[in-house]
Amino acid sequence: MRVKLGAAFGWLWWAYAVSTYGTWVAFGAFPLIAVRILHSPAFAVSLLEAAGLAVAAVLALPLGPWVEHRPKRPVMIGMDLARFLAMASVPVAYFLGLLSYGQLLVVSAVSGTASIAFTAASGAYLKHLVPSEHLLTANGRFEGTGWVATAVGPPLGGALIALLGPVITVVADALSYLLSALGILRIHGSDVAAPRDAATRLRAADLLRGWRFILHDRALRRLFLNSILVSGLIMATLPLLAVLLLGEYHFPAWQYGLAFGIPALGGFVGARLSARLVRRYGRHRVMTVFGWLRSLFPLGLAFVGPGVPGLLTVILVEGLLITCMGVFKPIYATERLQRTPADHAAQVLSTWSVSSKLLQATLMVIWGILATLTSPLAAITISGVLLLATPLLLPKRTHLSAPAPVPALRTVRTGAPGPRGS
Repeated sequence: MRVKLGAAFGWLWWAYAVSTYGTWVAFGAFPLIAVRILHSPAFAVSLLEAAGLAVAAVLALPLGPWVEHRPKRPVMIGMDLARFLAMASVPVAYFLGLLSYGQLLVVSAVSGTASIAFTAASGAYLKHLVPSEHLLTANGRFEGTGWVATAVGPPLGGALIALLGPVITVVADALSYLLSALGILRIHGSDVAAPRDAATRLRAADLLRGWRFILHDRALRRLFLNSILVSGLIMATLPLLAVLLLGEYHFPAWQYGLAFGIPALGGFVGARLSARLVRRYGRHRVMTVFGWLRSLFPLGLAFVGPGVPGLLTVILVEGLLITCMGVFKPIYATERLQRTPADHAAQVLSTWSVSSKLLQATLMVIWGILATLTSPLAAITISGVLLLATPLLLPKRTHLSAPAPVPALRTVRTGAPGPRGS
């Protein structure tokens, strides 16, 4: 039976969906603009992605405590508007003949920072909005939506780029954030914010509170280390896979799009199955099995070659990997929320995102050097071998005891009572 999560969740889901589709429609737009319009060299294109991740992570670090103590819906709306203005500045500057590489760097950093803050606020608000027993269902819907957007967005964006150029997809991305803000505005009911002494200022120690909480909890610590290492090692190989397929093997752009679009549908299937598998086999068994499986399949990319066999290999390997991720991610996201007290949720989620993005940026640079010294395929293979060890960090059954009771938060009334009251 389908679980009903209420109109407020529906609008939160809508906001996530429309902005996620916008992001994936614009996937690859900045590198294309850098190459085709600004004529940037390959190193500058790589730096654009890595620097954007790293700068956004550093700028977002103090936002965790700030988000924690404020009502979450105004924060989400503000971050959406910040992303809208940043992205909209790109087509405006382009049509005025003022677009520069420096502006792309700034927009990438601002958008990334706002995305981290939005994710922290929306996760904390989801914990307030949805009863604990339905969090897995809610996270599964978010996860499934994300993978469908991953499958549909890049081909649609590619068609728009072919017809109108890469700047048009940035326009679509900007408008998606505006629509997301309008969706958040439609949510009625109470909001939530952690109480804070008005006389107490933000201290340097507050910036570390998220890490202290994560590292203090054995299950969260293991999930944290596992998740950031897996995402870091996988993301480090994506630019190398593009060089391998598009450069050395000369895949057409449409084949490259298929290689990542079709497997994303496996993520949707996995997300839909996640809650059912947990009900039947238990969350620890499912998380462990699929945590191991998602570490095995990336090594299959070591056998990718040119031509149709190589294309089919990428589709098969990525499809199996993404299906396992679709099952695993809603479970770990739910475990993370359930184990985190409500007055720590925004900061823990912000810390998680900051750490993940910093590690991704670092590993991208390291793997770029590694590929230069060896070859893209060799660097991809090394990543696959290292991924085999990451499941050793998954929580054991004894670590998944019931989390501590959730402290009371300051409830902020903004209208009619929400789905859970106040």
